[in-house]
Amino acid sequence: MASNKTANASRKARIEEMRRAEQARERRTRFLVIGLSTAVVAGLVGFGSYVLLKESEEKEQKAAQAKAPVKEEKSWDAKKLGRDHVTKAVSYPMKPPVGGDHSQVWMNCEGDVYKKAIPEVNAVHSLEHGAVWVTYNDKASDGDVKKLAEKVGKTPYSLMSPVEDQAGALMLSAWGKQVTVDSATDPRVDQFFTKYVQGPQTPEPGAACTGGMAQ
Repeated sequence: MASNKTANASRKARIEEMRRAEQARERRTRFLVIGLSTAVVAGLVGFGSYVLLKESEEKEQKAAQAKAPVKEEKSWDAKKLGRDHVTKAVSYPMKPPVGGDHSQVWMNCEGDVYKKAIPEVNAVHSLEHGAVWVTYNDKASDGDVKKLAEKVGKTPYSLMSPVEDQAGALMLSAWGKQVTVDSATDPRVDQFFTKYVQGPQTPEPGAACTGGMAQ
């Protein structure tokens, strides 16, 4: 009888010990899960804050670029640039042209990169819609042409084409605005795009850059 009582007590003690061990494991697991969840949440909050901060900095940088004048930029009085639709050739006072009378059909400018020269009268219509026109001649390096083509290809309301008789190797034009840049990495490239892609100089903001002429 005493032996049975001893055995029962021993079994209860083992069961109780197992229960305490299981409870300890559950507590450790719970603490681990809470710790990991806290770390994940903190990481997500930190990452989200970093992304928001970076986006805020980029917006501030673009706003500053849009306000600052573009170094060595040439400007023409937009009110004096003609905007009539014509069916004949137009003699423009600048090369490439930055405005004036033009064809009623625009060149497609949804990031279009043209390998051959395009009609000026159609490109000017694209500028009227708020596009930036990147042009180059045979003095431009292949590397610069490639990098600018990549930028244009990713930018709606922009187009690119060769203009052999232009003064600079690399030039950027918008309606009434133009600048010659030194290379594809010239900071004025990003600034010009920021200021003038659908910028305040645009006579017809929001007008289409597709459905026009393609080369």
